[in-house]
Amino acid sequence: MIGVVIALIGLIFWGGFAPKWLGRLPGDIRIERGNSAFYFPIVTCIILSILLSLLLSIFRR
Repeated sequence: MIGVVIALIGLIFWGGFAPKWLGRLPGDIRIERGNSAFYFPIVTCIILSILLSLLLSIFRR
């Protein structure tokens, strides 16, 4: 069940319906030079990890 939910969320984000702030938080690393770009959303990953951990701990009880 959780896998299906994660897949649906991924399809929604892939379709371009992600929130504008997602991946653009202060602390996210973005380097663009010429035709290449490097992007690592470290702060976004940390926040999503905390939120998912809280959500899963609520459902386990």
